[in-house]
Amino acid sequence: MTSPNRIAPGPGQESVWDYPRPPRMEDFDGRIRIVFGDTTIADTRSAKRVLETSHPPVFYIPPQDIRIEYLQPVDRMSWCEWKGEAAYYDLRVGVAAASAAAWAYPDPSPGFAALKDHVAFYAGPMDACFVNEEKVTPQPGGFYGGWITSNIVGPFKGPPGTGLW
Repeated sequence: MTSPNRIAPGPGQESVWDYPRPPRMEDFDGRIRIVFGDTTIADTRSAKRVLETSHPPVFYIPPQDIRIEYLQPVDRMSWCEWKGEAAYYDLRVGVAAASAAAWAYPDPSPGFAALKDHVAFYAGPMDACFVNEEKVTPQPGGFYGGWITSNIVGPFKGPPGTGLW
C-alpha cells in the first residue's frame, strides 16, 4: 500500500505510511489523559498503542485507569478483520453526553488478546485528549479513532476519497 503525496517524517516524527499492515500493537508508557464534561475520565501510563498503515495511532486504555461509571454500553457493534468484534459505549458526565464515543474488544482475536477490556476513545467528542500533555487532533472522517500529534505525519486515511488507500 502506498500513499499519494506521503509526507516525509522529520527528526522525531513517524509516518503512518511506515506503520505495518496488519497492524502492530505495542505497550505505550507515555501519559494518556482524556477530559470530557470538565472531568478527567481516563489517565494512564499503561496504554496499548495500535499502529496501522495510513492511520494515526489508536490508544487503548486499561479499565482500571478509566472512570468506567461514565460509560454505558450501547447496541452497536463493528468488525475489524484484525482485532475482531468491537462493542461501543456512550459517554455521560453530568449533562455532557456523547453517543458511541468509545469502543473495546471484549473478546479480541488471538493476536490482539492484550486489548481485552481496554477502551479506546474518539478524540472528536471529548473536551480534550492528550498524549504526553500534547493535545491531539482527531483523525479525520469520523469512523476511525486515531489521534494525531506533532510527531505523526500522513496523509491520513479518513477524509472523503481516502477509502481505497
